[in-house]
Amino acid sequence: MRAARFLAPLLGLGLAACSAGPVSAQEVVRSEQASFRVRDFSTGLEHPWGAAFLPDGRLLVTERPGRLRVIGQDGRVSAPVQGVPDVVAQGQGGLLDVALAPDFAQTRQLYLCFAGAAQGGVLTRLVSARLSADMARLEGVATLLDATPAQSSGRNHYGCRIVFGRDGKLYLSTGDRYSDKSRAQRLGDLAGKVLRLERDGRPAEGNPFIGREGARAEIFSYGHRNPQGLAVNPATGSMIEIEFGARGGDEVNRLRAGANYGWPLVSYGTDYNGSSIGTGKASAPGIEEPLRHWTPAVSPSGGNFYVGDAFPAWRGNLFLAALSPPGLVRLSMDGDRVVGEERLLWNRTRFRQVLPGPDGFLYILTDEARGRVLRLEPAS
Repeated sequence: MRAARFLAPLLGLGLAACSAGPVSAQEVVRSEQASFRVRDFSTGLEHPWGAAFLPDGRLLVTERPGRLRVIGQDGRVSAPVQGVPDVVAQGQGGLLDVALAPDFAQTRQLYLCFAGAAQGGVLTRLVSARLSADMARLEGVATLLDATPAQSSGRNHYGCRIVFGRDGKLYLSTGDRYSDKSRAQRLGDLAGKVLRLERDGRPAEGNPFIGREGARAEIFSYGHRNPQGLAVNPATGSMIEIEFGARGGDEVNRLRAGANYGWPLVSYGTDYNGSSIGTGKASAPGIEEPLRHWTPAVSPSGGNFYVGDAFPAWRGNLFLAALSPPGLVRLSMDGDRVVGEERLLWNRTRFRQVLPGPDGFLYILTDEARGRVLRLEPAS
């Protein structure tokens, strides 16, 4: 039962560097398990949202207004990559995530997710493309999937995180689009879901709703509000989903094929006006229980597991980029079980995504008009 679970803020919660103020370059932070230095690795970005490290150590970064950039190992930002499709950069929409194909080194194939215009309004769109050898342009751009139906009202809740699972399939999160929460429960609707796809956008073999009348075959799980984070747990291979709640009710979930995660029938939070959501309960029979939930909210966006060597004590921990209150959440894991929490760089700057780099350092995208990529390095 969801209601029988712990209140997330009360278990193993530590706060580090929690005083208000901007995150500054050269700052040293002492946390429960490691001391680190915060550096401005790269600056001059406008609301960076998603990122992926290239095989040579350079970083691809999306900017929500519709630009894709390449950041060198020295932090220098390229001119915008040409050939990016048109996006609807309104509300929470725009160019959102980027992910590399598993064989990018051979194919140079990548994937983008964004808010795109379609007949009837706007929707979450997935495209594939090839990055040119000189990294100056995208080639062979092709739309793989539109999370239909398009919606004419509202420009919020696109989801849009892309991750490849250990099974080699592409997982894509889609938001409920906010205006009609019930879309997340409709199996004939691709909003408020996590989709499991072949690389060409077709429903992946073995998906739970293949052949079910009235259900979309792309769906892997449903009942999601605004899932802005997906990550594979390196210890278990589980797909972990990070979900932005309303007024509280943020969640971290382990995804299971065909499972219902409850939105908007049940929630640990309330709506923004303080009213109850759905049944007004936190749990119901047949609804998956989150691994972790927060009320009051932390408003999590992207997240990733740390797998590097620079911070041995953090290996296997799940890091979440938080928007409100702004900061970084570190979750200690025992398999797929959350056993502790620490909040870092709290009440500083809105963080949109966090990811480990090939150098073992931790990189964070700041959600700012003058956005940055921060790098956490060992203090010693």
